[in-house]
Amino acid sequence: MSDKKIAVIGGGIAGASIALYLSEIGLKVDLFEKGTSLVNGPPICHLHAGGNLYREIPDEQCVTLLEESIEALRLYPDSIDYRPTVIAVPKHDPGQPLDLLPRLTLLQDEYQKLIDKDSNNKVLGEVNDYYRLVELEELQHLATLDEQKVPSTSEEWLIPFAKHTDLSLLKFPVVLVQEFGWNVFRLGATAALSLEKNANCQIHLNSKVTKLSQQQPEKWQLNYVEDDVEGEHEFDYVINAAGFRTGEIDDLAGFHRDRLVEFKAAYVTHWEGTGGFWPEVIFHGTRGTPQGMAQFTPYPGNLVQLHGMTEDITLFKDGLVENTENSSQPQLDAKFLRKIDKGWLEQEIAGRGQLSIDFLSQYIPAFKDASVAGKPLFGAQQIPGDDSTLRTAGISFESNHYARCEIVKASSVLTCADALTEKLAELGFVDREKVGARLFPITDSIDDQAITERSELYTQQRGYPIALAYRNIKQD
Repeated sequence: MSDKKIAVIGGGIAGASIALYLSEIGLKVDLFEKGTSLVNGPPICHLHAGGNLYREIPDEQCVTLLEESIEALRLYPDSIDYRPTVIAVPKHDPGQPLDLLPRLTLLQDEYQKLIDKDSNNKVLGEVNDYYRLVELEELQHLATLDEQKVPSTSEEWLIPFAKHTDLSLLKFPVVLVQEFGWNVFRLGATAALSLEKNANCQIHLNSKVTKLSQQQPEKWQLNYVEDDVEGEHEFDYVINAAGFRTGEIDDLAGFHRDRLVEFKAAYVTHWEGTGGFWPEVIFHGTRGTPQGMAQFTPYPGNLVQLHGMTEDITLFKDGLVENTENSSQPQLDAKFLRKIDKGWLEQEIAGRGQLSIDFLSQYIPAFKDASVAGKPLFGAQQIPGDDSTLRTAGISFESNHYARCEIVKASSVLTCADALTEKLAELGFVDREKVGARLFPITDSIDDQAITERSELYTQQRGYPIALAYRNIKQD
């Protein structure tokens, strides 16, 4: 076993997953997280197994998202809500439903190739069922049927959508695709339980890194404050996974990199208006306009998480900022930092939450009776470079035993970890056969009940309804 010591700065999805990956293959890792628990950043709710929410990104990014989502699902199966997604195009939108068809066919073929390569990649159901097109006549028929408490076929999944959506507002066909739900509380619980069980990893919560200095070409000294106590350690490699504060760590280390940061929020609502489990539903729209994409994400306990890609709901005026020549860290306005560090004002929660309900109820009229169920899921997301449409990203290296992992979508973490392990193998930190081995015996040993209990704790600690710790559909 290597005696090299690695520091991972940031305990979000990227940092926690990389610490998990490296400690599972025998490396000694210290994980530094500023907050009180792991994986508490921007909202995630969706496994982008194909990227069909994003019409504006190229097919290559969608193929990457498919591959990465399958990898992430295999690592974190107990955090997945196994239900499909409906993609609908409103009549007011300039796009056409069949514009997605070439991409869907490509993704279906890629899914088959991934299964041919490794049968364990068959985690999204049968290849032929990856997507299906649904015409108006079929939905009108399904609207006459009773909702099933637990849907077992694609038709049954479509019944609540058919019954409650104003179909006159849509273009046809709509698409049903196997992009699943992803529960951020359960993901964080899985990572934390695995790392706590692994003797190779030491977790430092409530820890702010205050200084990084290179003592010699291959050694870093890291100074930090943990629970108001100052400390310092020497490390052989530093991995910057500090999320939207990645630039602050770059500045401490003396490296410059251009990036964007975007503040976003999703809203937690309660709706008693349906008797069965819903699919996730996406109503496409042009991002940043008053008719941006609308996203309806169902949870247990009649909770629904909402996105509206307008500046009044999920996006924010002046919420996208870039860094300057003098710093790698984009500076968010004080009003956003106040939300991140101190919380939301009640009128902000009520106001934007109600706007999100109004926005979705234009398509699902009965949803107007929903109510705001607590504070939003929110955070700031870093985007490397200057392309705000980028949805895949990865790892970058500096020559001095320093790397940064900047993910835009949570499913990219294993791609980052593979590349990082390749670099560590080049440096002699780890045997080359460990690169891409993807063996997670400790993580695989964490049982579903333990994950549920830790998820319940996280929802309570963070002030969210406890039902967000659960999922509607588990894997068979």
